[in-house]
Amino acid sequence: MAANNMQICLWYDDQAEEAVNLYTSIFKDSSVGSVSRFGKEGFEHHGKPEGSVMTIDFSLNGMKFIALNGGPIFKFNEAMSIIIHCNSQEEIDHYWQSLSDGGEECPCGWLKDKFGVSWQITPANLNYYLGHSDPLKRSKALTAMFQMKKFEIALLEEAIQ
Repeated sequence: MAANNMQICLWYDDQAEEAVNLYTSIFKDSSVGSVSRFGKEGFEHHGKPEGSVMTIDFSLNGMKFIALNGGPIFKFNEAMSIIIHCNSQEEIDHYWQSLSDGGEECPCGWLKDKFGVSWQITPANLNYYLGHSDPLKRSKALTAMFQMKKFEIALLEEAIQ
């Protein structure tokens, strides 16, 4: 089995194209692949206009996705999230601002974008803070984390000093 033969499917009502355009504008390393469109076939099941977008293959930072316009049957929830490990505060700020616009900011580095997709915008070394070998420093880092929505690396650093 090839290492990259997996893909995440994101089910939208009818916003797949809008979502892909947003995501690929945010991620520098992104691309859009094939687009499939609804035909007359199966209209009794999908109810989508002929020629409208059914699926779009795309990738973000090397991770493969497919956006599906499947209708209003299913909604996104926090049971599944996409984690972005960031190497700097500037990266955290970029992804946080871009993905939370029109969405919802949540505790501990989580947010929902305007489509309802849950994202975790985290420092790449978050485990260093939360798994610190010194129990007091670990406790302080956890306390700091639970007081944040968007992660602030400087506050995590300060907590373990």
